[in-house]
Amino acid sequence: MIPRKNVPLNEGWTFSQTGVPEPIFLATQGFPTEIHLDLMHHGMIPDPFHGKHENDVQWVGEKSWIYRTTFQSPQLSPREKVVVVFDGLDTYATVEFNERMILKTRNMFVPERVDVTDMLSSNGTNLVEIVFESAYLKGKEIVEQHPDHQWGCWNGDPSRLAVRKAQYHYSRLSDLYFTTTVGDSLETAEVVAKAAIEGAADHVMFEVSFNGAVIGTETVGIEDGFAQASFTTKSPKLWYPRKYGKQPLYSLTSTLLANGDVLDMVRKRFGLRRVKIVQRKVTNAPGTSFIFEINNIPVFCGGSNWIPADSFLTRLTPGKYLDWVRMAADGNQVMLRVWGGGIYEDDAFYDACDELGVLVWQDFMFACGNYPANTEFLNLVKREATANVKRLRHHPSIVLWAGNNEDYQYAESEGLEYDRTNTEPESWLKSTFPARYIYEKILLDVTKELVPGTEYHFGSPYGGTSTTDPTVGDIHQWNVWHGTQEKYQDFDQLSGRFVSEFGMQAFPDMETTQQFFPSHSFGPEYYSASSTVSFHNKAAGHDRRLAIYLAENIRFRFEPFEYFIYCTQVMQAECIGTAFQLWKRQWQGPEKEYCAGALVWQTNDCWPCTSWAIIDYKLRPKLAYYAVKREMEPITIGMKRTITDIPAERHTPPHVKRVYKIQVWVCNLDIETHRLGIAISTANLETGSTTQHYDLFRTLELAPNRSTEVMEFEIPVTYKDIEEEGQTVVCATLIGPHKNVMKRVLNWPEPLKFVHLPKADRISCRLGQPLDNSSGKKSEQVRILSINSSVPLKGVSIEFDGQDNRHAGLLSDNGFDLMAARKGSRGIWHSVKVTGLKEGEGNRVKVRYLGCEDDHVADVLVVDGKDEGLMSEDDVVDYLPGLEALTLV
Repeated sequence: MIPRKNVPLNEGWTFSQTGVPEPIFLATQGFPTEIHLDLMHHGMIPDPFHGKHENDVQWVGEKSWIYRTTFQSPQLSPREKVVVVFDGLDTYATVEFNERMILKTRNMFVPERVDVTDMLSSNGTNLVEIVFESAYLKGKEIVEQHPDHQWGCWNGDPSRLAVRKAQYHYSRLSDLYFTTTVGDSLETAEVVAKAAIEGAADHVMFEVSFNGAVIGTETVGIEDGFAQASFTTKSPKLWYPRKYGKQPLYSLTSTLLANGDVLDMVRKRFGLRRVKIVQRKVTNAPGTSFIFEINNIPVFCGGSNWIPADSFLTRLTPGKYLDWVRMAADGNQVMLRVWGGGIYEDDAFYDACDELGVLVWQDFMFACGNYPANTEFLNLVKREATANVKRLRHHPSIVLWAGNNEDYQYAESEGLEYDRTNTEPESWLKSTFPARYIYEKILLDVTKELVPGTEYHFGSPYGGTSTTDPTVGDIHQWNVWHGTQEKYQDFDQLSGRFVSEFGMQAFPDMETTQQFFPSHSFGPEYYSASSTVSFHNKAAGHDRRLAIYLAENIRFRFEPFEYFIYCTQVMQAECIGTAFQLWKRQWQGPEKEYCAGALVWQTNDCWPCTSWAIIDYKLRPKLAYYAVKREMEPITIGMKRTITDIPAERHTPPHVKRVYKIQVWVCNLDIETHRLGIAISTANLETGSTTQHYDLFRTLELAPNRSTEVMEFEIPVTYKDIEEEGQTVVCATLIGPHKNVMKRVLNWPEPLKFVHLPKADRISCRLGQPLDNSSGKKSEQVRILSINSSVPLKGVSIEFDGQDNRHAGLLSDNGFDLMAARKGSRGIWHSVKVTGLKEGEGNRVKVRYLGCEDDHVADVLVVDGKDEGLMSEDDVVDYLPGLEALTLV
């Protein structure tokens, strides 16, 4: 027998609009492809990402289009077949093969296969034609066909609910899959390999290997189109999330045999890990926890929500997916949630998560609406769920499947019928919320059957008495930005057991913002409040909401445009960093996991725009990206400023004594205990004086994997009762095992608009030589940039002249705060790793900080040594009482 062969049909494709008198077929721009990219390639439409051209291309989605190609008939033996495989057709497609209709599709998420052996052309040339109908118009037709359903949604036209499309938008091995079971003690693991077979064959050989070495093989017979083999290993190499361990990946290869001949071969990688979601009672609080436990380790899941990374999906390559996921991983993100309004992502995305140790919360593709549940639609859903769970189930990074995004929340807001005590699935179909049948019956059954070792969650958010119940399950916390528009400083009062969405908007990087405009021809629209700029923000009420949070917190100005963009990014970074800091404080150890995760909305963007993303469309991180990175380091300091008014006399409440205090805690996400030191200093922003408070030095024993409360103290000032505290910055310094300065965190008076922000008369920068462990390639060389200032600075953003400063992770940190040095000390330096700095571009650095009138351009001293980290301040390291006797482990 002859082995299976794959022949890509990726050449010779042409396209045209249907229904025109004289169709003209033009070559596609490549393959795979999309109609907008092909029309842009031929200059027939403008780039919809520029200006307001999105409006000019709406007609494209309301027309039908035909694609065609030809291929030559292969030479076949009597038992061979030719099967045409479609990995993705969007969405309503009719396929003809040699002028015979062979397929009609209705779901972009389902792959299709058609046997065309008996239809091959006798003259050798075969014609494939695909007609794509308008999914928008088809959706409208379906809505009209089902007037009894209560159609409705957030975000978009209700007709999208009827269409299984991205809601933003032969003998063979037919399946290779497996179940893995890791024992409670983690000392043994079992892999049960399974294969489904189509056609005539007699055996399957299964082989398990690691790093190219075979560690187990078994050949088994085929019965009723199925084969199975079991492998058990002692001391398995376990797959861990990033920073908790390594990410070893095994390979499972199945070979289909007939009389010893190889007919087909399939290989998949997998990881061995034990995953549980722990929902147990918590101490001294209502409700239950919602903890992801990986290999018996409770993990605080800090990360973000992933949306499709391009409006035109065929632009995304495996390399681009790897760049995106690497940015998240380098930013210390533990988890990405694949949002239910997008797509089941390409395998390259999940491969990258497997390799880099990023956990994946995977939604099914339902979002923000009341979906129909007629028989035809339910059949589409079951087929879609089955196909995608089968495709993705071998990825160790996927630790949760969730039924939908905010559909239960939509049902609550619209008063749809939902009675949790009703356990009769058939009756759900007769309610005004029939989609419950999808989430609690179809998807539950599919995941139980196909991924029994992975948790399933009915939806997100979902949990307690309502979707906003913070004590059970997960919540989406949108009372900052949306909802009641609370102050982000109060995020500790807006917590939940797991916060799977929250966010704040900011403009993208200046270079990305300039791409709002056609060919960088800026013209009169080039200002922050222009209609073109507003067009590139699709959030309802964005102008008003962004203005409210800016006005409440930041002393911003609209000009220059670049400074306004910077102010929005500082405000977003403050908001997101505050949330992570306050919610991690509630990660307090066993049975006190009051918050076990925070996923910011959102990771990325699908076009150049202003949004909640922390990395813009061009992979340029916003300052909030670095705020998340700093807060998700293994050991972090948290501080909260409290103000209490105490009436001076009982009957004269206007006369009050105001008490300013600082609460300090340290969060240790590491699984080891650490002994460290912490010191407190203050800086008066009006007088410029800096004081080290030796009485507030503490030695700490940080228990593993939890936050530890350290102290609370009144802010030390020279003169009380004149509100000097309102212009005093408090700095906490963490002292590491070698009596080195590990990190500094500054607590500023808030809101920042009331702070008398100083102007720096001196900013010093020094750049070290490439580190010894750097790559030999100049594009990968790592150097240390150290920077200090004569005054405390808020939100320091650095850029090198002529360099795309934020692309591809040039800087390890940005948007940080600087503490001023005490007089007579060697200075307080903040160090940043710089990767791939081009020749001659390290001599001058542009520094922007909150309150600066103009960007500060500093000359850089290039030093001979390999400056490898934070330069210690002598006041802390040498003169803290008792430090010499401190044993740091």
